[in-house]
Amino acid sequence: MTLGRVVGTVTATAKHTVLVSHKLLMVSPLDGKGRPRGSSLVALDMVQAGVGDTVLVLDEGNSARTIMADSSAPVRTVIVGIVDSVDRTP
Repeated sequence: MTLGRVVGTVTATAKHTVLVSHKLLMVSPLDGKGRPRGSSLVALDMVQAGVGDTVLVLDEGNSARTIMADSSAPVRTVIVGIVDSVDRTP
């Protein structure tokens, strides 16, 4: 899992049937200090996250498909939690 910040929404009027009832969001991965790092990801939202939320992102296909309960689902990246706070120890 990794931390990310939701930076936008993705609209797809035509999508795989497994995805029909789910929202797609753009997520910017965060480094250990909460700064953006790397390229943004399109993630399937399983927790009703919104733009600006810090989220837990699962970016591994097999685990994502397990959450979907469909081993053939075309899913790699899933938002699995909304982060309330992060406490860093020096």
